[in-house]
Amino acid sequence: MPFPFALPTTSAFSFSKYFISDSHPSLPLSTSTYRGVLRDSLKRHKRLPPNEQSANLGNILLSLNNYIPYLLALDAGLGNQPVAGEHLDVVLKSTPTLEWRLTISDNPIPGKAMGRLKIKSLEYEIYFVLSTLAYTQTLLARASLHSLYSSATSSPTTEQRTLAITTATKHLMSAASVHDYISTRSDSLSSDPPCVDITMSASRALSFLAMAEATLLAVLKDDPYPAAVAQGRNKNDKEWMIKAPDIPKVRAHLFARLCLAAAEHASNAHSLLSTSSGKGKVDGELLKYVDDLKKSGRGKACRFFGIDSELSGQNGTGIAWLQAGVNELGFSLSRKEDGSKKGFSFGRAKKEWTEKREDKKVESGAAWGSDAGRLEESRVIEMLDAKWNKMNDTINTQEIPPTGPLIASMPSGRNMYELKPFEPPALDHSVLESMRAPPDRVDDYGSESSDEEREYREPVGAFPGTKGDYSASGSNSYY
Repeated sequence: MPFPFALPTTSAFSFSKYFISDSHPSLPLSTSTYRGVLRDSLKRHKRLPPNEQSANLGNILLSLNNYIPYLLALDAGLGNQPVAGEHLDVVLKSTPTLEWRLTISDNPIPGKAMGRLKIKSLEYEIYFVLSTLAYTQTLLARASLHSLYSSATSSPTTEQRTLAITTATKHLMSAASVHDYISTRSDSLSSDPPCVDITMSASRALSFLAMAEATLLAVLKDDPYPAAVAQGRNKNDKEWMIKAPDIPKVRAHLFARLCLAAAEHASNAHSLLSTSSGKGKVDGELLKYVDDLKKSGRGKACRFFGIDSELSGQNGTGIAWLQAGVNELGFSLSRKEDGSKKGFSFGRAKKEWTEKREDKKVESGAAWGSDAGRLEESRVIEMLDAKWNKMNDTINTQEIPPTGPLIASMPSGRNMYELKPFEPPALDHSVLESMRAPPDRVDDYGSESSDEEREYREPVGAFPGTKGDYSASGSNSYY
């Protein structure tokens, strides 16, 4: 968590071949220049190994922030809209043709890389660029949260944990605002977009998704139990005795309602993505992630209702809430013939194998958290279930009620954040003044480079970390 989006790549493009400006002759060339920088940054990012891509996200964000003002200024000139108090005169000479590689569209041929989509509209270029900005913000949130789940070093302190979650929340809220801006802007289009990536419903769904993830992070910031579970399995941590602090009753109930609000956001996102209009379908992994996020939110809400009951002395009801949380997560508890708890129904061995595989993903930095926190939440519930069942069997025995009435009695969610509108960046007056001069060089950014886009791949049969021993040029050959 959040979802590991893959940043798209794009073709080379020269704005001077399709646009001309009498008032600001250098505007098309300047736009081509910053677009070329963004294109090169995205290509280099795609070629990096997964564990190095997080450190490169800052360069992607800088390239986007440099290019977007020029792109929007060019679009404003086409629509006779002023920029920084200046009138821009931009004329379209011929229909532009740009290419972008899709991100959230389902691949019709599994195992084969999807080709780039040709678009013939500057408006669609804006949608792809802004979507890339939102994806980058989401990936920056993932990078901030990575230290909370990694066991390569000792567990972060409370201050470090709070800083990481706060930073990630800011990035997610920024991503939600950008997606919402795209959906609002695309509402004025009369024609359907050529792909599902830039449809109004998909952008609105991704805004709901980012809001759901940010809301769960607001709960995670003050939730001590996931940190205790992660610290308990961290072999590099120096603190071997862990006692999770108690959560006040009022906050436990509040956290439960926040989790329900996150589940409602995820449900809205799943509904929009499932019925998204446009050509093609949404990637199945994204749909599964959104559905898992909904389950994680509801399962976490059940846990907090259980904590609220346990703090009130209703230990049996608290255990029932934990059982309800396991069911909401999509798991179930099975028992031995004597009635004692055995573990989750998918088997203890399989569960341990899944946990180890997820831990390896965290350390390698590749697609960790793709289950939207379901496995991590099951670890927390399992810890509390063992503790409370032991107390209920030995100290304060209470009857465990059925879970059905408890699920039916859950209240509605409570929203944590209010989405702020995205303010598109604009060029300064001094920058516009400098572009009144004629261009000082030829706009040759439309020439496609000879090298093909390559994703990072280890050589076939290579031991991890020995890529350089096989080929100095980085090819996939044996000799």
